[in-house]
Amino acid sequence: MENISNAESKQYVVFKLGNEEYGIDIQKVQIIERIQNITRVPKSPYFIKGVINLRGEIIPVMSLRSKFDLEEDEYNDETRIIIVEIEDSKIGMIVDQVKEVLQISTEAIENVQGFTSDINFNFIQGVGKVNDHIVTLLNLKSIIDSTM
Repeated sequence: MENISNAESKQYVVFKLGNEEYGIDIQKVQIIERIQNITRVPKSPYFIKGVINLRGEIIPVMSLRSKFDLEEDEYNDETRIIIVEIEDSKIGMIVDQVKEVLQISTEAIENVQGFTSDINFNFIQGVGKVNDHIVTLLNLKSIIDSTM
């Protein structure tokens, strides 16, 4: 983890989709699960893969790859479902691999608003510069609001 001093910082769960790294606020993460049996739900949006039963609670699961118009999911031993909660709504997000938890200072985060009018940019909170690489920080509220 990167040491931060004299600056506000937040912790992010960093995961991979393809070769890209994304981060989500750790305070929104409930649990990270291995990929498991997902029950399809008829007439659901293309990016909703179905639901899982997590300790008696039914949770919808979406493919972030599909949501971001990337190539289709290929599940393997590294595939995970990150369960997040925003405003009393829980949803699982399928990711290729969960890498690490990083602490990123607010000074190391750049805003990307205004780069394009593409709706997918609403899903991006900013870009975190960490050592020699970039982590795209996601706006979970925007992603979930567009799902429900």
